[in-house]
Amino acid sequence: MSDVVDEAAGPADERDVDRALLTVGVEEEFLLVDPATGAAAEAVDAVLDEVPPDLRGQVQHEFLTSQIEIGSPPGLHLEALAHSLGMLRSGLSGAAERAGFQMLAVGTGPAGPDGERSPRIFDDPRFHRMIERYGNISPGPGYNGMHVHVGIPGPEIGVEVLNHLRPWLPVLHAATANSPFYNGRDTGYASWRSVLWNRWPPVGPTPWLESHAHYLAIVDELIGTGMLLDEGMLYWYARLSSHLPTVEIRIGDVCLTIDDTILIAALIRGLVAAALEDIEAGRPALPIDHHVLVAAHWRAAHDGLEGLACDLFDGGNHPAWQLIRRLFDRVGPHLERHGDLETVSYLLGRLHTHGTGAARQRSVFTRTGEMSQVIDYLAVQTRG
Repeated sequence: MSDVVDEAAGPADERDVDRALLTVGVEEEFLLVDPATGAAAEAVDAVLDEVPPDLRGQVQHEFLTSQIEIGSPPGLHLEALAHSLGMLRSGLSGAAERAGFQMLAVGTGPAGPDGERSPRIFDDPRFHRMIERYGNISPGPGYNGMHVHVGIPGPEIGVEVLNHLRPWLPVLHAATANSPFYNGRDTGYASWRSVLWNRWPPVGPTPWLESHAHYLAIVDELIGTGMLLDEGMLYWYARLSSHLPTVEIRIGDVCLTIDDTILIAALIRGLVAAALEDIEAGRPALPIDHHVLVAAHWRAAHDGLEGLACDLFDGGNHPAWQLIRRLFDRVGPHLERHGDLETVSYLLGRLHTHGTGAARQRSVFTRTGEMSQVIDYLAVQTRG
């Protein structure tokens, strides 16, 4: 619900879209739990006190006292992004352990009590205003996502990029699915966080946008109706950052591992680069009906990559991995231009072999029959 990435720059000129490389930065939210029970713990203050001084500028609280967030510096190279996320995850996991807790990269709490015993919100005036406005519509352990920022030339082209991204976001939604369990049971969904998160009024697919002025007019109208407190509450699956020269893609559960995060960040950067190329060439975006887009995202949350996906280009349902391969074909030249092709090819192979975070959690539970084993697995994979 907040932006940690300090800065990101796209090409210097909105017209110079075909030669410049694009920066990428990532925000990740994590769940803090009691290691004895796996239940969400009101631990953020204790953990923040243990964070090494050199990392504190990239770590902050989130909406609930059971959550904590990191933000990477933006950059051009995946190796640097992986190093930054590795330092942050390792440092924060160590801080959590010193404080007597565990940190999990998981979309929402797999175990522990819910409802009246949910963790409190963090004591922040804006968060209190949100509860006053919307009521307690999101009780629970905390809903943890990943936000990817990619640099763009400017807001007018940025709006066009958002239109071009719309048909591709459901398959990314499926690839990031990492919350099959909730309150000790299998929900039947690959991303239960998505279902719970959609209770917030501003959450949903990005609408078709005519221009940056149209984007701003929608935001102003939503604020005027009371649906948004401010532009920062625009929880569309992709949006323009309110204070950075980036598009921000915020559809996914927080990824289980750093490798998963790097893969998704690279694919998103490739999609943005492909969109910029289409815009430069005058190729229009595909105008997907809103309700069809909602259906595609529901399917992604339900099946992850282990089932079917809605093909928004031909209107059918196909194995999700067919759409991943199509996405890879679309972004391949841009992965190569950014030096990402070999890394992404390798990481896609690992994802195909091991499955999404949701599939890996279910595999552990099937093998052991113990939710505590799932919690321990999550903690180890989170640290990296």
